[in-house]
Amino acid sequence: MTNKYKIKRGDTVQVISGKERGKRGTVKKIHVDDRKVTVNSINLVTRNVKPDYKHPQGPFRKEMPIDISNVALIDPSTNNIGKIGWKIDDAGKKVRFFKKSGATL
Repeated sequence: MTNKYKIKRGDTVQVISGKERGKRGTVKKIHVDDRKVTVNSINLVTRNVKPDYKHPQGPFRKEMPIDISNVALIDPSTNNIGKIGWKIDDAGKKVRFFKKSGATL
C-alpha cells in the first residue's frame, strides 16, 4: 500500500500528545495499514527475554510505533511544528510545503 500521509520516512517530527510530548526525532518506519509511525528514540519499551543467540544480554530496549496523529512535522526554516499542504511545482512534480512559511520539503 502506498503512503497517503504527509509524513514520510526520514522527516523530523515532534510528538504533540502522549507521555513523550515535546520530544523530537526522525521517522524510521511508517505503518500505513495501522496509521502508526516509528520514531528514533521515542516510545522506548523494555522487552525481557531469556539470553539466547539472538539476545545474549537478555532484556533489550526497542521503539514501539505511535499513532500518526500524535506527531507533527518540524519546519526547518522556523524550527517549529507546522501544517503541511500539497502543491504542483514548476517542473510538474507534486511537493509538500509548509502552509505558514511556504517552505517546500
